[in-house]
Amino acid sequence: MEIKSVKLSVIKMPLKAPFTTHLGTVVERESIIVEVNGMDGHQGYGEGVAFSSPWYTEETVQTSYHMLKDFLIPYLKENPIAHPAEVTEKFRVFRRNQMAKAALETALWDLYARQENRSLSNVLGGTVDKIPSGVVVATKSLQETIQQIETYLATGYRRVKVKISPKNDIQLVSELRKWFPDLELMADANSAYTLKDIDRLKALDEYGLLMIEQPLAYDDIIEHSVIQNQIKTPICLDESIVTFEDAYKAIELKSCQVINIKIGRVGGLKTAIKIHDYCKEKGIPVWCGGMIEFGISRAHNIALASLPGFTIPGDISGSDRYWEEDVIEPEIIVENGMIAVPTLNGIGFKINKKRMQEVTVFEEYFPFN
Repeated sequence: MEIKSVKLSVIKMPLKAPFTTHLGTVVERESIIVEVNGMDGHQGYGEGVAFSSPWYTEETVQTSYHMLKDFLIPYLKENPIAHPAEVTEKFRVFRRNQMAKAALETALWDLYARQENRSLSNVLGGTVDKIPSGVVVATKSLQETIQQIETYLATGYRRVKVKISPKNDIQLVSELRKWFPDLELMADANSAYTLKDIDRLKALDEYGLLMIEQPLAYDDIIEHSVIQNQIKTPICLDESIVTFEDAYKAIELKSCQVINIKIGRVGGLKTAIKIHDYCKEKGIPVWCGGMIEFGISRAHNIALASLPGFTIPGDISGSDRYWEEDVIEPEIIVENGMIAVPTLNGIGFKINKKRMQEVTVFEEYFPFN
């Protein structure tokens, strides 16, 4: 793959409505857009999904930019690749910084697919032409939550995730079950619990949740196995799974029954696919998590979620879930609860250059020749 240059753009956009968890409220999203320009005139796009502050992982927009500018891009320039599958191994010389690595790696996958005149889904081994869509509802009040769920169900979303903590769990879930007795409902704890809360987690068994996501510490695997052994509801691991080795250990220790795969969290598409393949072999369902992304990252998620092991609707909603206007065109649309997997080359979407210009706060070029 002959690369001409890389461009980094920091973009910022307000959410249509605040996104609230026990860790804080997001009202504005900042991300890094990576554009890799090939010598043949093709472009590939990736998105850095770290947040502005380190509340989800230790990475931030600023630290990701630093890693991309000062380490990853220069290293790629000095160590050319023939295929994007080589990137993960090459970047092992740098510890962690998974989201920065994924931002550049996914752009290279998009570039490669465009150069091959194939869709990214096809390149990755996708097997479906539509994927089911789920949605996250994260508000400060029960009434707002009910209203949003009703709206999303009317739009056709197939699954709803709500945020819980020891302050609101049983009250919230029990009320939602009264309103929506047949809803495919899951709860995300974002590490709000400890082993001392096991009785609260056991109490949630009676509400027929699809899963409880990441109830314990963000870096724990061992104690989740203790909890999973004592509750009926499947545990899904999110923040704990940063590498393939994490997924391997969690499955072998029976720490979970489901795994959420986020491309940015695990360092790129190659590792995401490796986790998918191992989970499929072991009979562990997977689904594709969301990061309040813009359309570029969402497009990569769609391609990944077209693989056969993704049997649970992911957090891949339409562009209008968060944004008045996305940075891709056409925007991602949910129809009857499903999202069409693009068949055009690469991620299957064009960049809305006018919108990109409106929301870009900083950009920088890095020539390779």
